[in-house]
Amino acid sequence: MKGRLLWKLLLINIVPVIGIVILVIWLAIDHLAAGYFMALMNKYDVSPTDIHQMFISSIHRYLIWASVAALALAFALSYLLIRRVLRPLSQMTDIAGTMASGSFAARVDITSADEIGRLGTAFNRMADSLEKLEKLRKTMVADVAHELRTPLTNLRGYLEGLNDGVLEASPETFQMLQEETLRLVHLVNDLGQLAKADAARAYLNREELSVSGLVGQMLDIYRLRLQEKAIVVTTDFSPEGDRIVADREKLLLAVRNLMDNACRYTPAGGSIDITTRKTDAGTKVVFTNSGSTISGEDLPYIFERFYRADRSRSRLAGGAGIGLAIVRELIEAHGGRVGADSSPAETRIWFILPA
Repeated sequence: MKGRLLWKLLLINIVPVIGIVILVIWLAIDHLAAGYFMALMNKYDVSPTDIHQMFISSIHRYLIWASVAALALAFALSYLLIRRVLRPLSQMTDIAGTMASGSFAARVDITSADEIGRLGTAFNRMADSLEKLEKLRKTMVADVAHELRTPLTNLRGYLEGLNDGVLEASPETFQMLQEETLRLVHLVNDLGQLAKADAARAYLNREELSVSGLVGQMLDIYRLRLQEKAIVVTTDFSPEGDRIVADREKLLLAVRNLMDNACRYTPAGGSIDITTRKTDAGTKVVFTNSGSTISGEDLPYIFERFYRADRSRSRLAGGAGIGLAIVRELIEAHGGRVGADSSPAETRIWFILPA
């Protein structure tokens, strides 16, 4: 591909230009020389035919040699320049081949700021994204396998123990079996929610909603859980920007996951603060919970699927790392964006929906 494109560019750039230049010079010399010699010979009463032909022949001969030399020089310079220009394209082809084989480490060397340079920069950004997605995919597969392996291994152990008579079929044993089964059910439900969040980009049943109404509805659902942990909830809903147009069920699911995340990581006796504000970008909803801190290293990845800042958490303590990924998918499906920041005393997770 590189060779064919190189020769095409050489032919396109050199042949027409050299051909036009030679033709123009050739015609100009013929015309000017003919007129000049005719005038000169007539002035001195000399027959111009032989001298004119000799002059034109010499000019043509030198013109041919000069054209050949110019063509060779132009070809050499164009070859070097075009080859330099095409080098990033050749690199992109080679790197794309290595990416197809599963290696995402190589990058294109950027040596210019022109269109080819910008293409190389965009290619490198794409490679960075692909490398990141591949790492997340491998992590996700490992996490799903781990999340499934633990309850399945426990269930297998309990059932084999019951079958061999090692365990007694007591209410405690059946409760353990039920708990492990519920862990599997919760994981499957989380994956189902994530699939629905992915599909949300294709279809949204938009209607006018009250953000404070949705949050209030979710507080009623979590009231008992909040009371069990003695968590104090404060709200501050701004009337401006409270009315938005969105898919009720999908936005309710996003708020549910944010509320679940805040409840999960707020220590007993802690606090949760929920605020809404009107901004230039739209309505901003912020969930602030005390206690749990997210490190700066983990903060950019908390909205990725199956990502947990504390890898040692069990599913019962830290979830499967899907909730915030669902929030991001649902909010971005509405044209909004999500974000988070954390300090030693509190963590804030927010989303903005366009007005």
